[in-house]
Amino acid sequence: MKKVVLILSILTSAALSQVALKPENAYRRVPNSSFGAGEHLEYKVHYGIFNAAEAVVDVAPTLYKVNERPCYRVNVYGRTVGAFDLVTRIRNTWRSYIDTTAILPQKFFAHIEEGNHRKEENVTFNHFANTVRAEEKTQKDVFKVPDNVHDVISGYYYLRTIDFSRVNTNQTIEVPAFFDDQVYNMKVRYRGREVVKTRFGHINAIKLNPVLPENKLFKGEDAIRIWVSDDANKIPVKIEVELWVGSMEMDLKKHSGLRNDLKFFKQ
Repeated sequence: MKKVVLILSILTSAALSQVALKPENAYRRVPNSSFGAGEHLEYKVHYGIFNAAEAVVDVAPTLYKVNERPCYRVNVYGRTVGAFDLVTRIRNTWRSYIDTTAILPQKFFAHIEEGNHRKEENVTFNHFANTVRAEEKTQKDVFKVPDNVHDVISGYYYLRTIDFSRVNTNQTIEVPAFFDDQVYNMKVRYRGREVVKTRFGHINAIKLNPVLPENKLFKGEDAIRIWVSDDANKIPVKIEVELWVGSMEMDLKKHSGLRNDLKFFKQ
């Protein structure tokens, strides 16, 4: 399930007096008509013909103040189901507090349960000093990061604010993200527009490919295909993943609280 959240699409300072801080108005302003408080999305994940997992992406109905900034609180829950739950039990929670003006993370939290593996992490972002403070149970570290760095959740929400009518087919969008104590340059390639079939009917969609490095899990650079609604929402309605062994598909199961109506049609 950790890999799924990496689709959707892949991330304070100990001595402020010694750091050249940016002025308070250095926060960027990102126009956002795509999402808001109260949005709720549910997905089913299939491995071949089998139900493998389910995911819930939830924006809290109220705003939170973090680092003195108003933020959306976004929770992402992922869990295995059925036979997959017997093989490798997964119960993962990710949480991001996303600045409502800059669409940047102020805090990130992860609680990971994958088989016998357990991990809990809190990350605090200081966008003035370009640092993040990552805390686990027995370890605290401060990392230097680039301007406007994201976590893996806020990076996805930032992509939803992009006007794809101004993006050329096969153009790559790059977003810096901090994840697992490293900075990644998340790359997503715009592949154009298509009509896709969902359980709610057909819908016009924007096709995206996260650009992947060579790895032992995904089959090829374009192994992940994401279709987001071709409207102001830009929510994922369908995801396909080619693995070296088999394939996975993630479908929108339920939606509510969207900022704009989805327009499904028969074909």
